[in-house]
Amino acid sequence: MEAKELSFEQALKRLDEIVKGLEKGDVSLGDSMLMFEEGTALIRRCTVLLDQAEQQVVRLKKGADGAPEELPFESEN
Repeated sequence: MEAKELSFEQALKRLDEIVKGLEKGDVSLGDSMLMFEEGTALIRRCTVLLDQAEQQVVRLKKGADGAPEELPFESEN
């Protein structure tokens, strides 16, 4: 399955597997490079999903009557 099709949790799990595999040190240079490339794609996928989630977050602010008021999340960018 391609990185762009994975959920955040799936991508993070696969990324963890890659890191553990690379840390063992028994992977060939060619395989290490392929794993590194896959890991980079997974990091990009996780970043996209986190950015999307951030856009859905709302901040709570006290309204004039003291009750919480929902405001759309404004990015600092």
